[in-house]
Amino acid sequence: MSQTRKTRARISYIQNVQDIVLIGIGVLLAAVGLKGFLLPNGFLDGGVTGISLLISRLTGWSISVLLIVINIPFILLAYRQLSVAFTIRALCAILGLAAALVFIDMPTITSDKLLIAIFGGFFLGAGIGMSVRGGAVLDGTEVLALYINRKTVLSMGEVIMYFNIVIFSIAAVLINVETALYAMLTYLSASKTVDFIIQGFEEYIALTIISSESELIRKTLTLTLRKGVTVFKGQSGFGKRGSVNRDIDIIYTVVTRLEVHKIIDEIEKIDEKAFIVQHNINDTKGGMIKRRATHH
Repeated sequence: MSQTRKTRARISYIQNVQDIVLIGIGVLLAAVGLKGFLLPNGFLDGGVTGISLLISRLTGWSISVLLIVINIPFILLAYRQLSVAFTIRALCAILGLAAALVFIDMPTITSDKLLIAIFGGFFLGAGIGMSVRGGAVLDGTEVLALYINRKTVLSMGEVIMYFNIVIFSIAAVLINVETALYAMLTYLSASKTVDFIIQGFEEYIALTIISSESELIRKTLTLTLRKGVTVFKGQSGFGKRGSVNRDIDIIYTVVTRLEVHKIIDEIEKIDEKAFIVQHNINDTKGGMIKRRATHH
């Protein structure tokens, strides 16, 4: 095996271990949210988890069994629409959560309704977010949302919102309006936590780089670091020695916040006097931006 293959195999192994750890942490956090907050107090959430909690509350059936059974159609949909690796990870994550709810004993952390809704949603959302970063899902609603998004003009957010409106409406009719309102609060807390864990860690940063070694920096970014770049043609204005009028290449690239320091270090190895400007941006679409939300 060549050195390159060995390096790739080692990186792949490390990545897989990291993903397994993230999914495991996600399962444990979601179990804390469910067993420590939501389940003992009869609270609900959105998505497949919300349906499972609602049916469990109305019938007394095991939440663990319901989580597995209700998620099965979504797992099959993931197998057809996404990848086998993603499907296996998702199945393992859901089975892990079901097992955690059966075998892990946990006291009721609080009986305050507001705290239950906020922190129950927080821990559940943190669990879902960590699982997503590990390339899996704990709730099949996202798979359904992705499928409908590909087939219709609806965004994933809209699909999930409409799905949950139906769940909360049923809860209001079959249980009471107060339970439905607290379920909405739990869902909002969970969804904001998921957004923070997935997007907050991967905030996009635009880098504008001006250097006399622009060509070498461009090659390093594209060939070594595998980043997409755009090169603007410009003219220098005023430098240390006064007015300067010469053509320069301005390099522009977009990376995640986690990659910024590594890239700046590589640039400074080439030109420690390079002028680098960082810009925070909200989101990107297309191009060569690395996304790790799921391993589709």
